[in-house]
Amino acid sequence: MPLIMGVLLYTAGVFCGRLVCLEIGRQIGVRRLASDPEGATVGLGTVEGAVFGLLALLVAFTFSGAAARFDTRRQLIVEETNAIGTAYLRLDLLPPSAQPALRESFRQYVGMRLEVYRKLPDMVAATQELAKATQFQGHLWRQAVAAYQEAPPAATMLLLPALNAMIDITTTRTMSAQMHPPPIIFAMLFGVALASALLAGHGLAGGKRRNWLYMVAFAAILAVAVYVILDLEFPRLGLIRVEAFDQALVDLLQSMQ
Repeated sequence: MPLIMGVLLYTAGVFCGRLVCLEIGRQIGVRRLASDPEGATVGLGTVEGAVFGLLALLVAFTFSGAAARFDTRRQLIVEETNAIGTAYLRLDLLPPSAQPALRESFRQYVGMRLEVYRKLPDMVAATQELAKATQFQGHLWRQAVAAYQEAPPAATMLLLPALNAMIDITTTRTMSAQMHPPPIIFAMLFGVALASALLAGHGLAGGKRRNWLYMVAFAAILAVAVYVILDLEFPRLGLIRVEAFDQALVDLLQSMQ
């Protein structure tokens, strides 16, 4: 199942589940009020406060973490652009005869790196492009080492570390894209969201009629918050995107022409 479908199903599950739990809680509350009008709400405020407090903590925790990882991923795009640009500029230190082939290899490499993220959300195609770019790194390294043998020692000391940093940042970006909270966190968020709806429904039992506006709004607000959290976690699949920062790599490729 595509990841975006999983995000939408999870969000829909939160919305529908909370609506159902609101109604179940209301029915339970109605029966309790009928059998024990005085004791039906005893201690309910304490339990509601604890459950809603835990829900707020989980939402705040997952949202702040997702926002921090989103910012990190954008920053890593800039860092990779800078690393490639630095290594490319230092090719000027090589003998003129060795520069054209390496510059062409750099252009091919940047194009491959862009294709990795352009293929998303097709994970299979993106993985294949990532494998091609990773394999090309070895070719680029061997080509550079061969050229460096003809270069002055000072040039080698500047060029090889820059090329190494350019290669290392790809691993950092790949691992950063796979960093997410453990699934148990989202399972717990889902469970607490349903429990809070059950308690809220119990509190609605005092009314003679269902307040559909309240019930739908209550379910929808958290569902939207959950969707935003998941959208931040997977910023290339939904409404929140990081493609604008990919323009830095596009501009770098154009400057290499």
